[in-house]
Amino acid sequence: MKSSSWRARNTSINQDCGSRIEDRVRGETAGSSQSQLITPQSCFRVVITGASSGLGLALARHYLVCGADVAAIARRSELLQNLAAEFPGKVHCYALDVRDVAAVQQAACDFIARVGVPDVVIANAGVSVGTLTEYVEDINAFGQVMDINVLGMVKTFQPFLASMRDARHGTLAGIASVAGFRGLPGAGAYSASKAAAITYLESLRVELHGSGVKVVTICPGYIKTAMTNINPYPMPFILGADEAARRIARAIARETSFAVIPWQMGLVSVLLKLLPRWLYDRLFAHAPHKPRGLLASEFEEPKKAPEPSRPGAKVLTI
Repeated sequence: MKSSSWRARNTSINQDCGSRIEDRVRGETAGSSQSQLITPQSCFRVVITGASSGLGLALARHYLVCGADVAAIARRSELLQNLAAEFPGKVHCYALDVRDVAAVQQAACDFIARVGVPDVVIANAGVSVGTLTEYVEDINAFGQVMDINVLGMVKTFQPFLASMRDARHGTLAGIASVAGFRGLPGAGAYSASKAAAITYLESLRVELHGSGVKVVTICPGYIKTAMTNINPYPMPFILGADEAARRIARAIARETSFAVIPWQMGLVSVLLKLLPRWLYDRLFAHAPHKPRGLLASEFEEPKKAPEPSRPGAKVLTI
């Protein structure tokens, strides 16, 4: 009964959030008070990694506008403090690296002790960088991408899971990517990490079947952030970070086991997966590569536009 009532509250909160955020942004508050516009939900608790910028920041703001208490996790303390100043008393800042097991566990213990067991944990932190196996210096980049994008997700979920299972409710949401559906040339580390994340989340979902804890896999396409602003080429079906956050929150509220956002990229992904290997190889063998030597992430804003990985090559990121 407790689990079903939580799900009803979770769904209600998230389905109402989109319109409340739009009203707040547009200032359409005529005929309603501020308290009616944004109803505090003191029992709704959300944990978000990579929350200092980009999609993570948009997700944090989305839930905060809905009245949630948010554990904002990222490396850049000053940006987390800016968010906390914007929403006094609702943001719990944890400046840490998701690769640091002890730091993540300490943050989880602190949040649970202060606020309670989270209703939603979103493993959003991730990095994207071009890699080529032939370069020995790219081995380190492979390691960092896999450590953050895959193991960082595991390290984010692990310290919350036991408490959520005991409570028999909650949602673990992992941000993967459509780049995990097929191997993209010049993006071996990124594609492999997102493919691994998709498979890991599926394993976790099956493991937790019947436990009351749901697992949601989110595979976004292009999202307009600092990481994609440097891309000099068209990005089909690109979404603003706020709109992407709204759609992701809706998928989480519905406890959708697997969601591609936007839906148009879902169609593209299906077509890509249906391509036979010989045709996929022929079509993508000469595709432009991601830039090498730059770890652009939700942790770290790109400091300059990347150089192409080879003369004349264009940048491609997903």
